[in-house]
Amino acid sequence: MALPQTQSKTLPDAWDYRGRPADRTKTGGWTSAAMILGGEACERLTTLGIAVNLVTYLTGTMHLGNAASANTVTNFFGTSFMLCLLGGFIADTFLGRYLTIAIFAAVQATGVSILTISTIAPGLRPPKCDRGAGETCIPANGKQLLVLYVALYTTALGTGGLKSSVSGFGSDQFDEMDKKERSHMTSFFNWFFFFISIGSLVAVTVLVYIQDNVGRQWGYGICACAIVTSLMIFVSGTRRYRFKKLVGSPLTQIFAVLVAAWRKRHLELPSHASLLFNVGDLNYGDNKKKKKQELPHSKQFRFLDKAAINDQKSSNDDPTQVNKWSLSTLTDVEEVKLVLRMLPTWATTIMFWTIYAQMSTFSVSQATTMDRHIGRSFEIPAASMTAFFVGSILVTVPIYDRAVVPVTRRLLRNPQGLTPLQRIGVGLVLSILAMVAAALTEVRRLHVVRDHGLADNPEAHVPMSVFWLIPQFLLVGSGEAFTYIGQLAFFLRECPKGMKTMSTGLFLSTLSLGSFFSSVLVTIVHKVTGHKKPWLADNLNKGRLYDFYWLLAILSSINFVIFLVCAKWYVYKEKRLAEEGLIELEELELSSHG
Repeated sequence: MALPQTQSKTLPDAWDYRGRPADRTKTGGWTSAAMILGGEACERLTTLGIAVNLVTYLTGTMHLGNAASANTVTNFFGTSFMLCLLGGFIADTFLGRYLTIAIFAAVQATGVSILTISTIAPGLRPPKCDRGAGETCIPANGKQLLVLYVALYTTALGTGGLKSSVSGFGSDQFDEMDKKERSHMTSFFNWFFFFISIGSLVAVTVLVYIQDNVGRQWGYGICACAIVTSLMIFVSGTRRYRFKKLVGSPLTQIFAVLVAAWRKRHLELPSHASLLFNVGDLNYGDNKKKKKQELPHSKQFRFLDKAAINDQKSSNDDPTQVNKWSLSTLTDVEEVKLVLRMLPTWATTIMFWTIYAQMSTFSVSQATTMDRHIGRSFEIPAASMTAFFVGSILVTVPIYDRAVVPVTRRLLRNPQGLTPLQRIGVGLVLSILAMVAAALTEVRRLHVVRDHGLADNPEAHVPMSVFWLIPQFLLVGSGEAFTYIGQLAFFLRECPKGMKTMSTGLFLSTLSLGSFFSSVLVTIVHKVTGHKKPWLADNLNKGRLYDFYWLLAILSSINFVIFLVCAKWYVYKEKRLAEEGLIELEELELSSHG
């Protein structure tokens, strides 16, 4: 049964900036989406423009050690993505997506402006020194680090707040019930990923070159101007946007189900699920609140079913005034179960982003020691090696769509090619191969160091081409193309309809936790390996970075085995609903294409 077409001029579930039903011809569509996409490109340009080259600033200008610098970068990344959960909660509960994006974009611009000022004011940086000449470098003092951290974490707050709402607000500009606009929504997500990749590419090439050769203040100043400009463009489209009413935070529903189930943990479950309280038992009467579509009862996590036991204490004479902390509908319970089923996949994707974090930390540190010249005069900035990382993403996506999808459609008999979990699995394998390549390259680099007697000089340029690092960047970049899109599709398709913002935040939290886990791992390794033969030495030429890469490869392999077990256990939502006869096969195939 095909989805119904919406022929009316106005949309029933969207409003314009004046609170009137949104006119299909005057609001939404690609004009609105383009303004949102441009803002997201500027956000990625700013965030990556700061983070990807931050490790060289911390070691070269602020005179911090390699391990401390790496942890600062990963903590900045981790905080940015973890705050997406806060941004999603604020958007769903208080401000709405539009105001959340506008306010947090202004916060991000403030943070980048403070960072720019800190690179201009001489008192906010330690004095220059030359380690290669044997000078003792004075690390940044408390006041200097305080200003730096205020700038970074203000930027992180702005990034997390707006990132959680951008993709959702963009999808709000298209009507899911209209066949043409629904296809445009699918294209929007493809363009969304393309634009953030373009922003990333400009950041790791143009911005990094400006930072290294013109001045940090100019590079960060451009970032601040880009965010302010994108904010102005975003606000200028206010009259054209479609707005959705606040739905409340889904976290409240999750906690309410857990609390209700705990309160009634001693009660016996009824003999049949039909005896549990459900959406059909609610008398909506003249209430304009839209009735939820009922979900079939599942046998997993049956302890949560107790939240839907309608005992005397939680019953009420008025069924529209049910205390949700004492009684939940069975559909609410099943929606919480959908979230719980996603958590094993969520946990096993964190390791990929731990490896991803190395591309802007230790891989960049490797590049600073190697020969980066092209010809005699031009020298590639160390952080610009991540251009190969971003480039591999841009190449992998069209190759996948044009070559891999047609083949896998025939082999797997799946209209979408690889399923989201299969795409994530491919990304995890590529990340393992990347760490193997990184370890072998570092072994080769240290051989050259020893052959030329450069171990005692931390500033020495090792006569080995930086292009030896390309395989690890290409493999992680290709892995991100598979993992990121696979995760995005998985978390948006498998979550309940009213929890998409939270599910996006859940997905982005894996990036955050991957960065934090990298920080924890670096700290532990740095302490355990000691000072005699440290794996992560401030002088990489005396370290054993390759052992750290081998450790990541081993941990990732173990994680991949656990992922396979979780993936085999998981049953997709559409398949589960199709088996219950709640959606038709044609609709199932349509949603699979989305």
